[in-house]
Amino acid sequence: MKTVRVILSTEAEIEYNLLVEQSEHSKVARSILNAVENKKRLIRANPQYGEPIPKKQIPADYIAKYGVNNLFWVGLPDYWRMIYTLTANGEVEIIAFVLDIIDHKKYNKKFGYR
Repeated sequence: MKTVRVILSTEAEIEYNLLVEQSEHSKVARSILNAVENKKRLIRANPQYGEPIPKKQIPADYIAKYGVNNLFWVGLPDYWRMIYTLTANGEVEIIAFVLDIIDHKKYNKKFGYR
C-alpha cells in the first residue's frame, strides 16, 4: 500500500500559523484548526476523501503555480474550505498537497462564485 503525506503550501502554512496564533483566544479559530488536523488524518487514510472540483473549474492560478490537474475540497467549520491536490511521488507515495485554507468569501472569489 502506498503511503500518503499531507504537505501544506506556503499560503496554506501561513493561514495555518495564523489559526494557531488565534486559537489561544478564539473558539472559532480553534475549531477550524482542529478540523484541519482531523481532515489531514482522513486524507491520509483516503486521499480522495474530499469533494472533487471539476477540471473546468480549477482556478488558473493553481494550474500556473502548481501544475494542478486535479483538485478536491473539504468543508471546515464556519464555512471555511481546505483545497488540496494529489500528486504521485514515483511508485511509492501519494502526496496530498494542501494549496489553501480559506474562508468562504475567499473561496467564492477564487472560484468565481457570487
